[in-house]
Amino acid sequence: MNDGHNPLLGTWDGPYGLPPFGAFASGHFGPALDATMAAHSAEIKAIAADPAEPDFSNTVAAFERSGAAFKRVANLFFNLCSSATDEALQAVELEYNPKVASHMAGILLDPDLFGRVDAVYRKRHSSGLGPLEIRLVERIHLDFSNAGAELDTKGRARMTAIVEDLAGRCTTFGQYVLADEDEWFLELEGEADLAGLPPFLVDATGRAAEEKGRAGSRIVNLSRSFVEPFLACSSRRDLRRKVYEAFVARGEMKAERDTKPLIREIVKLRAEKAALHGFGTYAEFALRDRMAGKPEAVADLLGKVWEPAIGRAGEEEARLLEIAKEDGLDRIEAWDWRYYAEKIRRRDYLLDDAELKPYFALDKMMEAMFHCAFELFGLSFEEMPGPPLYHPDVRLFEVRDSEGNLKGVYLADNFAHVGKRSGAWMSNYREQSKDVIPIVVNNTNFVRGKPGEPTLLSLDDVRTLFHEFGHGLHGLLSDVDFEALSGTNVLRDFVELPSQLFEHWAMAPEVLGKFALHVETGQPIADELIGRIVKARTFNQGWETVQYLGPALLDMDIHGLADVSNLDVERFERERSDAIGIPANIGLRHRLPHFQHLFTDDGYAAGYYVYMWAEVLEADVFAAFEERGDVFDRELAERLKKTIYAAGNSRDPAELFREFRGRDPSIGPLLAQRGLTE
Repeated sequence: MNDGHNPLLGTWDGPYGLPPFGAFASGHFGPALDATMAAHSAEIKAIAADPAEPDFSNTVAAFERSGAAFKRVANLFFNLCSSATDEALQAVELEYNPKVASHMAGILLDPDLFGRVDAVYRKRHSSGLGPLEIRLVERIHLDFSNAGAELDTKGRARMTAIVEDLAGRCTTFGQYVLADEDEWFLELEGEADLAGLPPFLVDATGRAAEEKGRAGSRIVNLSRSFVEPFLACSSRRDLRRKVYEAFVARGEMKAERDTKPLIREIVKLRAEKAALHGFGTYAEFALRDRMAGKPEAVADLLGKVWEPAIGRAGEEEARLLEIAKEDGLDRIEAWDWRYYAEKIRRRDYLLDDAELKPYFALDKMMEAMFHCAFELFGLSFEEMPGPPLYHPDVRLFEVRDSEGNLKGVYLADNFAHVGKRSGAWMSNYREQSKDVIPIVVNNTNFVRGKPGEPTLLSLDDVRTLFHEFGHGLHGLLSDVDFEALSGTNVLRDFVELPSQLFEHWAMAPEVLGKFALHVETGQPIADELIGRIVKARTFNQGWETVQYLGPALLDMDIHGLADVSNLDVERFERERSDAIGIPANIGLRHRLPHFQHLFTDDGYAAGYYVYMWAEVLEADVFAAFEERGDVFDRELAERLKKTIYAAGNSRDPAELFREFRGRDPSIGPLLAQRGLTE
């Protein structure tokens, strides 16, 4: 495959097998993807044409190992499209995402290959296979089935076209939203526009202006880590409204980039895909491979949380209005809620970001999460400067187990920068399998500190840091022979369990007391201040929960439509929000026009509920540590590692949960940790 010029096609012989960062350009990806897809297709053709009787080794294991070069290039490509893109790379993405989707669909819809996989599947219990091999056979067979391998010739052809069309439209959706986020900003003019902003945020407005080439000015951009503190702190109600309205308008700011027509077509294509499989709605099709199983189970869970959440939000609104009346307001609007909630947090819980942030320096919080990984799982992290990476902000750490063996490579990309999409996520440059160590990356979008000064985090930032690190640990601790079953390759409503669970250690008093050190004095955070943080843990949780549940319910509703022929996305969002009862002054954490979880790929489509499903699991898991009275209990930690973090998809997730907890999960701990119980 090596043409002598394309560094992506040569041997990646740098440290740890990292991609040859700095040696390739955007233009290398097209030829590299073409070459590696062709090689992958040749491997598949050889497996499908093997004259030997199909068995686990020559069919399923061979399929699972195939396409290593393609996966390597594709992982690099898709990571950079999310974290370090530009116009040239976006052009390649628009051209090649449909090609890659078509390539994968062509493999999974190959009738000869599926015939061999199906033959192994049918005799899996009688051919001497072990439990892990049977699990792999069943999962791969299901992947083929979900892709449409059991359809007739006409159905398979239509499925290929749908997959290719979806890939193009989803790519365009993501690029439109990113363009809105990159282009919009609010320029702050004079001291009056800075009213209420703490020093860290004032400094950040200047650095954001410099990044836009407007040195000497001050701007607010649409990074969530910028928008949320601005809405919480700015005493300029008119500016809060401008920022809020721009934030919720992402995806529909310009007519030529309006995502609603894309959404309509994406939903139609998904509904057609479900119909080809014999399902009435896309939600029914998607949930057949989830822990929830059916939309009714999702509705039951969300309904149990909605009623107490909406009731609590009403109580919270009344508290906000009491203090807002002092400013002459008789109604709380969506751009007011964070501002007055912050006032109550300061008044009633004596918590103020200006007091808290100096205790939460990014570097110390990273030390804290590494400490927790060591105490729980015996992992150590050592930063290794030197290897070229894709951006100057990215840091690389070697990860070793308690015996000193290299377990993986961890990349931390912590700051917002041009070409990086908003939000926070974990991804892989290489996934774990037998004798292969993983390379995982955590992406966040924190507001950088001033040059030479530490970056200070809010409490929400700290939780985000630990959340994504929980995903990272899921990849790093994986101990499964087959890549297809390793790490985060689990059912979608199980994948958020390791991440949401790890957030608990961020706020554990044992951790705060050791690592929350004041950046100027070096003094540890006082027990009394930790007590205030713990006391405020359930404050504003009605609002937080409704903000999340609204998009989750809209997701299930739009993907639960039996007839999408006349879908008007704007009217649908408005009418369903009213029917659900989402208060306008709470709004949606994600509106449909910028709901990237749903419309940049199929991963979370009919699946945004999974955060709540996983929270039921993780709240119950952490309750076990609380019952022991030790958040680092060694016996529980070892069991947690075995059943949750290391097991990947090697066993049924419900079975893994029962092995850890000794029973099925209870919703009680979730309601308690959100403060939604009486």
